[in-house]
Amino acid sequence: MSAATDRVPLRIDFVSDIVCPWCAIGLAALEQALARLPANVDVDFHVRPFELNPQMAQEGEDIAEHLQRKYGMSAEQLSAARANIQGRGAEVGFTFGDRKRTWNTFDAHRLLHWAGTAGRQLELKRALLQAYHGDGENVSDQATLVRVAAGVGLDAERAAAVLASGEYADEVCNEEQFFIRSGINSVPAIIIDQQHLISGGQPVEVFARAFGEILARKVDQDAADAN
Repeated sequence: MSAATDRVPLRIDFVSDIVCPWCAIGLAALEQALARLPANVDVDFHVRPFELNPQMAQEGEDIAEHLQRKYGMSAEQLSAARANIQGRGAEVGFTFGDRKRTWNTFDAHRLLHWAGTAGRQLELKRALLQAYHGDGENVSDQATLVRVAAGVGLDAERAAAVLASGEYADEVCNEEQFFIRSGINSVPAIIIDQQHLISGGQPVEVFARAFGEILARKVDQDAADAN
């Protein structure tokens, strides 16, 4: 990679759930770090599914009750956690709105899988995170999902057909199980070049530093191979 025109591949697998606030923070920070990369780096970005609550009913659940029961949080601890999330979101330009309920996200993950075949996966992921965390929308509602998909340039009729048919259910389940078997039990989980793992909604500088170190090793390896 000595020539200025040499291309450097960098694969990113972003394992996450739509109702995970740290995933919204992590994606915003990750994209800001990626924007700092040299122009010759070719990023291959993949959105991967993970369900925090795979057994969640379609009607969802009051989010405060859910979090207090699941994590044993008091009302005061929940308030402090929300304030922390809002502050971290503000640092990366993401504004959290009022989210009263949490929802089942399996259909949203199916739609994301389809969006990947249409070249709009990352755009849809951003839009779904905004719809839920920013606007408090029901991301298990199929009409909402179709509207959000259409808003990023995806075909609304095809999106509705995917949701109505159950398409990509097996693919999503298989991917989720793969990452669980690989030891992923919390999200976001950012896997770089299928070998380096960064967990959590880290600050921009953490991602930027990791990219710098990984790219430097690529250059060193190429130099060693050339010799």
